[in-house]
Amino acid sequence: MKKFLLWTLAFFITIAAAYYQRKTGPTYPKQFDAVINNSAYKLKLVRSIGLDERSEVKLGIRDTSVTARLYYRRFRSDDEYRMSEFSYKVYPMNSFVMNKIFKMTEEKGFFADLPQQPPAGKLEYFVEITDSGGTKTFFRENPIVVRYKGSVPGYILLPHVLLMFLAMLLSTFTGLLCIFRLPSFRRYAIWTLALLTAGGMILGPVVQKFAFGEFWTGVPFGWDLTDNKTLIAFIFWVLAVYANRKKERPLLVLIASAVLLLVYSIPHSMMGSELDHDTGKIIQGTLIVLFLKFSGNS
Repeated sequence: MKKFLLWTLAFFITIAAAYYQRKTGPTYPKQFDAVINNSAYKLKLVRSIGLDERSEVKLGIRDTSVTARLYYRRFRSDDEYRMSEFSYKVYPMNSFVMNKIFKMTEEKGFFADLPQQPPAGKLEYFVEITDSGGTKTFFRENPIVVRYKGSVPGYILLPHVLLMFLAMLLSTFTGLLCIFRLPSFRRYAIWTLALLTAGGMILGPVVQKFAFGEFWTGVPFGWDLTDNKTLIAFIFWVLAVYANRKKERPLLVLIASAVLLLVYSIPHSMMGSELDHDTGKIIQGTLIVLFLKFSGNS
């Protein structure tokens, strides 16, 4: 009975961490409120586009009397902003889930084209919307950043996501076993390490290669936070499992479990791979920019 309760608690902790990670990530659509022709809208602006998807920004407004413009340029560049007009479009929705379950067969709204970028390439943009009350500008001072990524086959992506979720679930459960001093924690620790190795250290780089053209952009080759946080959690779990081979050391397993929970809660893709437009190389953009700023001030 106690293990069932621990499994239940571990499941809800894992779900909460996964939801937080997903909701706060820099590739999650940017949500904002807008009042257009006296109607309130909750709008979303795209921040991640797959190379197999339409390279467009959507405004979910169905009032066709509205006009809107999109202004964009390459991220971290001195380019002049270019303009793309929004036009009202209706796209067929060819999805079994959306058609049969949600009864949605069409996608309607205003769409503006963006020029396709290479994997890890980024654009920044803001929008202007004109209604009967005049023109409103959104995100002019803090433009939205959209990153492009290659298509990851489902037979790679789905196992990666599933294994990482199971590793997190098992890690949390194992940590709870340590807290309640249940002796089976060493067996579950080994399974946690096996799942983390398969999902994070093997399939993770494969996903990265498909999406951004590089297997690994963490230490020692770069500062990609997604790669590095996986590496940190992996090292802690290797040490915890090794230290518990002959003698029970639950504290080390509890620490490894806490570390994985912490890194799992860091927003996905934060400080992630970025294409340097000048060199054509994949970098970790944020730290590179900080380094250049400090170098320029010294």
